[in-house]
Order: sequence, then C-alpha cells, then structure tokens
Amino acid sequence: MFDQQPGPDPVQMPTARGAYASPQVPGVSTGYRRWAKVFVWSAIILGVLMVVAFVLSIVLLVLADADVNNAAYGYLAIVLWAVIVVVMPILIGVAIAGAVMTRHVRRQRQAGTIPA
Repeated sequence: MFDQQPGPDPVQMPTARGAYASPQVPGVSTGYRRWAKVFVWSAIILGVLMVVAFVLSIVLLVLADADVNNAAYGYLAIVLWAVIVVVMPILIGVAIAGAVMTRHVRRQRQAGTIPA
C-alpha cells in the first residue's frame, strides 16, 4: 500500500476566466401558458364553490336546528363538509401548480423570451 505512487494530475482544460455562462431556460410554449390559465381559473372556481358550500352548510344547520322535522338538513350539511374536506387537497394542488406555472410564464415574459 505504501509503495504505490500517486497518479499524475489530470489534464486541465484551458478556459478563460469568467467564461462560464448560466444555462438558458427554454421558452414556454403556448400550451404551457394555456394550462397555467386553466389551473388558475380552476382554482378560483373551486375556491368560490367551496365558499358557497360552506355558507350553504351553515344555512342548512340553522334550518335543521330550527325545527325537528327538518333534521335531514343537518345531514346534508355534514355531507357538504365531507365534500369540502375531499376537495381541499385538490384545490391546494391546482392552486400551487397554477401559481408556479404563472410565475414561470411571467419571468419568461419579463426576460423577453416570449411575446406579451
């Protein structure tokens, strides 16, 4: 082990100082911009529908509490809450994807890569 000699230094490639350029990000396609808008508007529509479902569930609970004969409204409110719980991760996923894609499109537009 001690009788081994270190190998020669690797050959250095000649380079100019400061010659490194960061990689260029390719421009976004029209399909990418279209899907960014679809995701953003889907998130907005899902958010509005969830707010409507929440308000409707509160109204249904008030109706169920007002009269014993309207007790089924309370169960409908619980179903609406279950729908809200199920749709919430979908809303979060669509909103995050839309925000990231829209930010990427804006940066490309500011860099002048894609037309306004």
